[in-house]
Amino acid sequence: MKIKDVKPFVLGTSWRNIIFIKVYTDEGITGIGEATIQNREEGVLGFLDGAVRRHVIGSDPFNIEDLWLRMYRNDFWRGGVIATTVMSAVEIACWDIVGKTVGQPVYKLLGGRCREKIKAYANGWYKAERTPEQFAELAKTVIARGYRALKVDPFGDGSYELERAEKLRSIALVEAIRDAVGPDVDIYIEGHGRFSPATAIDLAIDLEKFKPGWFEEPIPPEDMLSLAYVRSKINIPVATGERYFTHYEFSKLFEMRAADIIQPDIIHAGGLLELKKIAAMADAHFTVMAPHNSNGPVCTAASVHFAACTTNFKIQECFDDFSEPWVKEAVPGVPEVKDGYFDLPDRPGLGIELNEDLINEHPYRPGFMNIWEKGWQKRESHKT
Repeated sequence: MKIKDVKPFVLGTSWRNIIFIKVYTDEGITGIGEATIQNREEGVLGFLDGAVRRHVIGSDPFNIEDLWLRMYRNDFWRGGVIATTVMSAVEIACWDIVGKTVGQPVYKLLGGRCREKIKAYANGWYKAERTPEQFAELAKTVIARGYRALKVDPFGDGSYELERAEKLRSIALVEAIRDAVGPDVDIYIEGHGRFSPATAIDLAIDLEKFKPGWFEEPIPPEDMLSLAYVRSKINIPVATGERYFTHYEFSKLFEMRAADIIQPDIIHAGGLLELKKIAAMADAHFTVMAPHNSNGPVCTAASVHFAACTTNFKIQECFDDFSEPWVKEAVPGVPEVKDGYFDLPDRPGLGIELNEDLINEHPYRPGFMNIWEKGWQKRESHKT
């Protein structure tokens, strides 16, 4: 079997363009992947075309390790989010082809199931003004959908420091959410890499009483050493990893003992097999995995397969229920959250399809999403 073509499909939404790919083989079996990067769509599409011509066409989709290495190493300039996202998309599509060929779900090819169902948490639900009343009401809608965990960035357009009024407002938002959902629901705090170490420590002290499950990216991701320092000073678990790529970068994070929860993104960090390698490194440091996913439903499907076969998996992020309805409709077969959990997939490969006609009805939208601007949480991309 050889890969004969790769085709991208771009689905427009209010704040991002979701990029799917379909890999075609000379035996008629196709595989689906995803290469979504907010604000970097043009770079992904350009690199995808180059990587396909150089490395992918003519490759055996079963030789996933060899193909991954050639895409990573042979272009000389290693890594970077555009390159690793394209690599991830192709890698995931190859696993889809392999699963369809042998008639098995992908997770059964990567070690088999470790659990009966997969816990999920909601994100993308707080598209409102930053008032305690509105955040509390929206949090209740999350729980009404069956979720028992949710994540929120309460900090607006905060930077290294917060004015005192903004700090109090942010804390009040978390307090309102806790009051709305009760003590049994997990609340995860997102920092988006905003703060100086001193500010992050100060905020964690005030947030501690609300029992958050983690403080995610409390400081900019470039400084692992300072992240380790913050972790040593606060009593909330530290989570990070969505902006680190491949097991090479994660090895540094583990060496520095900088985090309690690791959050690689399966379509950015290198794909299914690369996340298994990162998970093994994490397990050697007694660290759990909570994969990032602010992307589309193909990323959700691949993440669910990873979760099913990974012993140190904790919980899976999901935006799908809080996006436009056509996002899930574009990918028939995508796993659904029911009573807070995904069921294990049972169809061969990833178990999904692409509705190409629907995708064509919602084409690329020019725009730019900036989390450093007031009102970003409404996720209304500015046109460029």
